Amino acid sequence: MTVKNRVIQRTEYPHIVKVNGVLGGEAVIEGTRIAVWHIVGYYYKVGMSVEDILAEWEYLNPAAIFSALAYYHDHKEEIDRLREENSYEHWQKEHLAHAAA
Repeated sequence: MTVKNRVIQRTEYPHIVKVNGVLGGEAVIEGTRIAVWHIVGYYYKVGMSVEDILAEWEYLNPAAIFSALAYYHDHKEEIDRLREENSYEHWQKEHLAHAAA
């Protein structure tokens, strides 16, 4: 399936896809640019409830959030790596290393 020449790779989780050209092909909620690692960060690190997340992004539905969380638990290593790579701490370390070079 393609959208504007982008290949959509379905996952075994409803609502979760990987789209070439969107967030580097990371797992996202279908029809959005919201990465699974982003939802996981809000839920586990920030402590937002599913209801809080839904209030923040009105266009999402509970099933999409729960699919993202289920995907995380079955792909923990992948999502934890992406969370680290996209963290402020990682960005800061990378930029400080380049600035010192």
